[in-house]
Amino acid sequence: MTLDDLPPLGQSLAAAGLLADKGLGQHFLLDLNICRKIVRLAGPLEGEVVIEVGPGPGGLTRALLEAGARVIAIERDARFMPVLRGLEDAAHGRLTLVQADALEVDERALLQEADGPPGARIISNLPYNVGTPLLIKWLTGPFRPSMMTLMFQKAVAERIVAPPGGDAYGRLAVLAQALCHARLVLDLPPRAFTPPPRVSSAVVSLTPLAAPPSADQLTALQTVTRFAFGQRRKMLRSALRDLGGKTLCQAASLDPAARAETVTIAGFLALADAWRRREAGV
Repeated sequence: MTLDDLPPLGQSLAAAGLLADKGLGQHFLLDLNICRKIVRLAGPLEGEVVIEVGPGPGGLTRALLEAGARVIAIERDARFMPVLRGLEDAAHGRLTLVQADALEVDERALLQEADGPPGARIISNLPYNVGTPLLIKWLTGPFRPSMMTLMFQKAVAERIVAPPGGDAYGRLAVLAQALCHARLVLDLPPRAFTPPPRVSSAVVSLTPLAAPPSADQLTALQTVTRFAFGQRRKMLRSALRDLGGKTLCQAASLDPAARAETVTIAGFLALADAWRRREAGV
């Protein structure tokens, strides 16, 4: 059997009697043309190792395999494993299936077991209810993807790429943009999915910066953004009171009367460095 011999995705779902589980945030992308477009947006994949989270019936997985990728697919819902096993047979060794919760998976161990490189791309139509925590995990955890092409609810995607000055700009934007070039590359309406969600979706491309913050800087950045956006309507001197307030702002050359949504990425990195110095007694 080859990929060309596989039945249409809708037929596979119907034969297995599978429906989306709203409790797991599932909405299936069954249009292979859209799946292929997402894969093209991720760039050349021939011979690349790709981690996919939430493959469901395997539409995006098929497109990734067609593009020549080696895929590690992490699926929490055991109902889909029989359907994915058929895809595994057609992939001739280029698909590794892992039944697990992606929030708890050690990606570095998976890559080692699959004899892959220490870094890999992540390309996924993420389940809505875990998209943000997964992104935070990949931005701040021990495993750093070489590139990410991820689908979210459109409102979440807009928060990731938001510039300073608006309501969408927050902690997620600062962490993502301090570490990556973040771009919204594709909008998808509800009708593209089965069942259609109540909201639109969007695909975000995240490419790691050549010189990202150090581990210590990132830890400090997480701390200052947590305080700054925890009370985002307050002035920085008040929101950051427990970290040094006005004195901390001045050390970072920021206006203590400013509010978090007006501070640039560079400004938050300066705050993180100022707080590190303060903690070190320098």
